[in-house]
Formats: sequence, structure tokens, C-alpha cells
Amino acid sequence: MTAVRGPALTFTGDPFHDGLDATMVHEPDAIVAMADGKIVHFGPAGRIAPLLPAGTEVLDYGRDALISAGFIDTHVHYPQTPMIASHGAQLLDWLNKYTFPTELKFADKAYAREVARLFLRENLRNGITTSCVYCTVHPHSVDVLFEEAEQIGLRLAAGKVLMDRNAPADLLDTAQSGYDESLALIRKWHGRGRLLYAITPRFAGTSTPAQLAAAGALWRENRDCLMQTHIAESQDEVAWIKELFPDRRNYLDVYDHHGLCGARAVFGHGIWLGEPEMDRLHTSGAAIAHCPTSNFFLGSGAFDLGRAVRNDRPVRVGLGTDVGGGTSFSIMATLDAAYKASQLNRQSLPAGHAYYLATRGSARAMYLDDKVGSLAVGMEADLVVLDMRSTPLIDARMATARDFAEQLFIQMILGDDRAVQATYVAGQPVYTKP
Repeated sequence: MTAVRGPALTFTGDPFHDGLDATMVHEPDAIVAMADGKIVHFGPAGRIAPLLPAGTEVLDYGRDALISAGFIDTHVHYPQTPMIASHGAQLLDWLNKYTFPTELKFADKAYAREVARLFLRENLRNGITTSCVYCTVHPHSVDVLFEEAEQIGLRLAAGKVLMDRNAPADLLDTAQSGYDESLALIRKWHGRGRLLYAITPRFAGTSTPAQLAAAGALWRENRDCLMQTHIAESQDEVAWIKELFPDRRNYLDVYDHHGLCGARAVFGHGIWLGEPEMDRLHTSGAAIAHCPTSNFFLGSGAFDLGRAVRNDRPVRVGLGTDVGGGTSFSIMATLDAAYKASQLNRQSLPAGHAYYLATRGSARAMYLDDKVGSLAVGMEADLVVLDMRSTPLIDARMATARDFAEQLFIQMILGDDRAVQATYVAGQPVYTKP
């Protein structure tokens, strides 16, 4: 058994629906004890300490720390890590100018492995312990990512991108080959240790109706897999999809018609969805991955979070870095951008709600909230430990904070990777700040 001590934050439910008072747990002095990859004790230090076996070492991070469930990234492209911060294009041009040329390099398996290692290191350095990841069209791009994640013991979902049109010839598969290669990867990796497969049509613009139908059939046959794709990221994209699929009622109906809308579906972005589409996401149990740094960087728009989580028909929403359209692996920086997106929609995103999105909310979007995203007995022991005074400016600002809510807000606006003291995966320390 191992244990850590310090202030802790977790959630027992959805604050957007039930309020922070009923769902947020802030324990000023807590112990989290871990054994066999699970949390076995959690609560006030005075209550938990006597329950620990004699000789249990408790690592005390001190009163300026904050222990939380590990951060969860519901939408990210590991092959785009080398092209993060590429200048000057909006979504569709950006794909052709930067994304596709970069992904062509992944024909080289050794290169793919090198990038996968960098991607996972950056995740751990930023306290991200679970991700939903797009690979490339090459099956070995999935293999190397899963092989590297398996060595760390990560809870990770990923899938081979399906594309059979509107991309370079060397990045195209076919409806049949995409189905066959994805099925082989599912049989090899899905449910192996903590790994999960995500069936991954990139988006409707790069898949024919035949390929979307094949992906839908594959998902029906493997329903416990996730399904991830993009939707309504930019207005130009929405107009293009309408041209490609004139018979469908709206963008979501393109996927729904082909069996690609339901529980365990994670749709990236969703900025420009209409109300009928939001209703269908709600009734189907599908989720949106909110990717604000990417949306701002590519000029796509500001996702209306308040509209998505509306109490009369709430849609599951998780948080995504969307690297490399996204500009940072830092969940703190992503929360900062999420706050600004809400402000542009004339809403105010409280810090507690934001941290819920980064943890339990994102776990719920991926249907993993029974495994990760919370500090509770029986949950998988994935943790992040934050330093609440990680920079001189934050230290000075924290001195004037009136309460814990303000302390959290300071972190999400001013914090970044420097705030991550330590990251634990399945109860084991996998990153410690130098």
C-alpha cells in the first residue's frame, strides 16, 4: 500500500445539474491510500491514518498542494504533436497544409513510436492520465501508442483514423480495408489491461457513405468500444458536409443515419450544432468534447457550454486539448480557454464546474466514470498533485484569495504545466516535477 496526503478535491456528481454544494468535495487535509492499482481509502487524514497498515509510508505534499483525480482529455491527435503551433490557417486549409503532410510521416513505424513516446510524456507531465486519441490511417500507429501506454499502465482509448476520400492517396484506406484493419486492432487491443479501442472515422468530409456505414456496422458488432469523430467545428465545414450529404437533415444526422450516434460516442467540437442535434445527442447519450484552445487558434468559434448542459436536455460534455490544433497539453490552459469561451457566450464558468469537466465530467463523457475521474474507494488510482503556488505571480495572487473557489479560479487562469507536482497511474508515481 502507498498513500499521499494533502488537500484534495473531487466530485460525487454533476455540479451543472445538482450544484457545487451537493457534488464538490474539498477536503483540506486528506489521505488517499492505494493498493493493487485502486484507491482503498480516501477521506480526512485524521480518520484514514489509523486505518492504514503499520509501516505504510504516507507522502505528505503539504498544505499548498491539491490532490485530484488525474485529468482526462477526451479529444486529442497524438500524430499532430510535431505540428503544434503551426501558423496561419483555418480548419479545412489547416488539414491540407499541415495535418495531412505530418500524418504521411507515420508510414515510418519508428517515427510513429518516437512521437507516441513524446505525446505520452507530455500527457504525464501535465497530469493527464486518460485520453481519447486519434491515430493515423496506419494500423501500426495504433500499435505503437498502445504498446507504449501499456508499459506505463495507462487507461487509454485510441483508434486508427478511417479516411477513404478527400485526403492524400497515401493516407486513404477503403470502406472494407478500414473495417478489416480496425476489427483486427479491436481484437488485439480492446480490453487488454486498461486499453480501449475507439472506432475513428475522422469526419464525414473524409469518409464516403460506404465507409461510414462500415464503421457503423463495426460499432454495432463491438458496442463496448468507443466511437470518436468530429462534428460542426467550423461554419465552412458544416456547409461542406451539407453539400456532400444533401439528403441528410443536418450534420449529426449524417452520423446517426449510419449508426454512429449513441452511448460511448464522443463528438469533437460541436460548436455549430442546431437544437435538433443537441436534442438527439441528449436522447442518445452521446457526448461532445469541448476543445477551446483549438477553437480559438483555428478561428472556429466559441462553444456554448451553457447551452449544451441545459437542465431540460443535458448533453454529456468532456474537455479536449485537441493537440495539435489545440495549443497546449496543459489542462489548466485548456480550462482558461474554456472560461473565455463561456464569457464570449455571456456566461461565467465557475472554477469548480471547470475542474469537474476536467475530471469526472470527461470520464462521464467516455462512460468511464465508474473507473476514473474521482477520488473514491474502488476507483482506479490515477491522481494528479498540483502545486497551488507554482509561480511567483500565482504565489502572490494566492495570498489575497478569499476562499477555495477563488484559489481554484486563480489556478485555472494562471496555471500551466508548472503546477503539476506529480502524476500517479494505477497507484504508481510516473511523473515527479524536477
